[in-house]
Amino acid sequence: MSELRTDRLVLRDWRASDLGPWAAMNADPVVREYFPEILTRAQSETSVIRFQADLDRRGWGWWAVEIAATGEFIGFAGLDPVEDGMPFTGVETGWRLARPAWGHGYATEAARAALAHAFEDLGLPEVLAVTAVGNLRSRAVMGRLGMTYDPADDFDDPEIPEGPLRRSVLYRLRSGDHRAGAL
Repeated sequence: MSELRTDRLVLRDWRASDLGPWAAMNADPVVREYFPEILTRAQSETSVIRFQADLDRRGWGWWAVEIAATGEFIGFAGLDPVEDGMPFTGVETGWRLARPAWGHGYATEAARAALAHAFEDLGLPEVLAVTAVGNLRSRAVMGRLGMTYDPADDFDDPEIPEGPLRRSVLYRLRSGDHRAGAL
């Protein structure tokens, strides 16, 4: 599976032309507000190489997202196995968009496509989403996706240094809830 399409978006393989806008997003302190640091261009390039390798190997992962009508790169969305060392296992969904793409429903739309792929094509029983407790914008997307939140699942992310970003929330969407029309 090399790409997913929605009415307005294409989730696709990464291109060399994506690196400039991706690096600019990762250097934006507002976009990176809920991450421990902004990324250098080299770090952004390394992530693109890793994302594309995962897509090539598995057929799914963190896709580049573009607006279908214009071809404009606006960020990434998709699915990825939970990192080792986390207090839970599974596959998570996520997204990160450039600021001009905020407020248009693109994150929700892209995540819905990734979730449909996870449940309908990959047959996953559940998909997770994780963010810092204070990231209300992402938490609102998780709610719009029909994901559920249980405060008992809150955790300190071992990949985040001590500080206000370490406390994290976990949202879940089970396959049966997706089939029941939560999306």
